Amino acid sequence: MTLTTDTKNALPSERREFEYTLKDFEKVRDLVYQNAGITLQSSKTNLVYSRLSKRLRACGMQRFKDYLTYLDGNEEERTRAVTSLTTNHTSFFREKHHFDHLVNEVWPALKKKLESGGRVRIWSAGCSSGEEPYTLAMALAGTDRNLPRWLLKHDFRILASDLAPHVLATARAGRYPNSIAESIPASLRNLWMTADGDSMVVNPICQQLIAFRELNLLGTWPMRHQFDVIFCRNVMIYFDEPTKSTLFQNFSKKLVTGGYLYIGHSERLVGKASQDFVSKGQTIYQKRSM
Repeated sequence: MTLTTDTKNALPSERREFEYTLKDFEKVRDLVYQNAGITLQSSKTNLVYSRLSKRLRACGMQRFKDYLTYLDGNEEERTRAVTSLTTNHTSFFREKHHFDHLVNEVWPALKKKLESGGRVRIWSAGCSSGEEPYTLAMALAGTDRNLPRWLLKHDFRILASDLAPHVLATARAGRYPNSIAESIPASLRNLWMTADGDSMVVNPICQQLIAFRELNLLGTWPMRHQFDVIFCRNVMIYFDEPTKSTLFQNFSKKLVTGGYLYIGHSERLVGKASQDFVSKGQTIYQKRSM
């Protein structure tokens, strides 16, 4: 599909439902970068057309130009547009070695901190549809039926944030198709999930451990306290270097000394913040003492 630079040369209507030009794509590209830090390459022109066409139909519009003008004055629809272009692929126990490290190397000290009356906070940044924070809850609980209730009696919380309201709605519901839930180890799935038709639902006690919040990583972070652990995995792969550098600096500020940062398998630390961390395993980093 070839883009044109003006509406006069737009592809005929029989080949495309909506009028779509190179200028339209460039405006979408700028919008997504400004609002989500994501860099859309020119190879994504088809993806932009496909995903935003659904929004044009919903808004009753025939031209991308009109839709993009509409976005200028409608923040709610602008958020829908941006989130429709973000990739939300995830799964339970994705990159399992991270959860093994958390449970075996990090959790014992954090549990002692709770036992002594301390606060423990874990952040799943870019949680998408919730598989990651629920994995965190199940991994920490293991097969101990009493641990979630014990955690609720102590100052423990998992914050799960994402830019997209529609995926957060899925996360809050805690309901997943059987085909997705199958990636959870059977011993944990049988304990912390309940079958309901062709779906499985996360045990309410695990859901209570998690606070889901809408948050743009490029916006203001309202959290007052630091975190002991931050998971931000496979979120930054579409960000440019300056955006990644800024995010890592912000993550460093939000981590307690000795806290852990887990990133995606294809990501790496960049910028000044890389000096704040020491590697503790594959894409696992601990914040140094300053």
